[in-house]
Amino acid sequence: MKINSPKIAIIGGGIAGSTAAIYLSNQGLNVTLIEQGPSLVNGPPICHLHAGGNLYREIDTEQCTTLLRQSIDTLKLYPACADYRPTVIAIPKRDKGSFDELEPRLIQLQHHYQMLVEQDISNKVLGEPAQYFKTYTREAVEILANMPTPDAPKEQDDWLIPVAKTLDLDKLKFPIVLVQEYGLNVFRLAACASLTTENHENCRVLTHTGVTQINKIDQQWQLSLTKGNTSVTECFDYLINASGYRSGTIDDLAGCHSHRLVEFKAAYVTQWTNTLGRWPEVIFYGQRGTPNGMAQLTPYPNGYFQIHGMTKDITLFEDGLVNSSNKSAQPNLPKTLLEKITHQWPEDIANQRTQRAINFISHFIPVFKEADIGGKPLFGAQQIPGQDPELRATDVDFSLPNYARSEIVKASSAIDAAKLILNNIKQSFDIQSNQIKSLETINIDLIENDISSKSQALAQQRNYPVSLAKRSICTLE
Repeated sequence: MKINSPKIAIIGGGIAGSTAAIYLSNQGLNVTLIEQGPSLVNGPPICHLHAGGNLYREIDTEQCTTLLRQSIDTLKLYPACADYRPTVIAIPKRDKGSFDELEPRLIQLQHHYQMLVEQDISNKVLGEPAQYFKTYTREAVEILANMPTPDAPKEQDDWLIPVAKTLDLDKLKFPIVLVQEYGLNVFRLAACASLTTENHENCRVLTHTGVTQINKIDQQWQLSLTKGNTSVTECFDYLINASGYRSGTIDDLAGCHSHRLVEFKAAYVTQWTNTLGRWPEVIFYGQRGTPNGMAQLTPYPNGYFQIHGMTKDITLFEDGLVNSSNKSAQPNLPKTLLEKITHQWPEDIANQRTQRAINFISHFIPVFKEADIGGKPLFGAQQIPGQDPELRATDVDFSLPNYARSEIVKASSAIDAAKLILNNIKQSFDIQSNQIKSLETINIDLIENDISSKSQALAQQRNYPVSLAKRSICTLE
């Protein structure tokens, strides 16, 4: 379907830019997606859906309910990209927090999920609302530890069995919590984005293409584009800045100053071949940036696990959180961190941090010390609009006419941003609602074999184990 519509340029082919391109072109708008890298959705390590924001006890309940709704929308639009397994949350004895502080928010999130399901039954994508979370006493965990490990979990208790068999219970406060926060597979997201944009006749994708200059001429945005040794100039009616941590650079070129933070992060790939059964994701709370920061263990097939350790020796980095300045909207990361993004990590540093991550997890799961380094780190930088490093639920800013800056921090916010941009385009160019079709599911026409093949090929191209591109397919009945 085509309509008489403005020419739209989207700079940045990450999850924000790709989702906007798919969403807008699917509804008849003329879109050009410009990505300087070789493929789409290749940025910071995405692994968690954040359906309720339970990884972040420091954020307010409003952000949590926003992340819950956005995650439901993401599952409905990217159903092939979810890893359908729950998340276990444990509070260490060394931590100041308690379950009594966590419980009221979990109950509110459960009620909010119930309300969303009652409003629209298609929102029931996180299992039954009554099962959004479940708590386990130490006695209950000890009972599960003596039960056989199921090959294919079918009930909530089944997921906890392999964890219960390996946890050092003396290191934890009780109860622990199992919550329906699923995983999100970055390689399958990249595959779906690539396959879908290829199928949209209204969407042109330019990879290996950089933007070197932006001018406003006669109410149009004139972009100077460079690909290899070739340079061209194109004009567009509407410009979307979806450049992630580089958004400040595009703001500077467009003459739109904004304040933001940029943070460099990394996650580490390990392989633990002696594990049994299917694992949930496991979170051990901790104070961010301290030696006892949060630990996050994300499972993949064939014994692979991705680890975040929110300390400056593991996931966080010294001088890894930087501000924009009065002279530029683009925060400047230290040269050593920029080189990690643009070039290969030194192997000794990558291995050293990966081993620290293994040791960090083995504090709570002693047998995890048997895990091996499973591949190179997953890494990247993320933008955080404004000055609050704890901000997680954001969407889009319209600082200039016919200019949108996608300001997502978490992948689940990409759809909200796309919807807001669509509304702004309709208002700016007087496009009537009857000219726009509603979007149901982005990937409804994609074939699973194509997604699987493409995602595994992308993992190989990016030099990661193909197991990281394989999905977990077990769900709770």
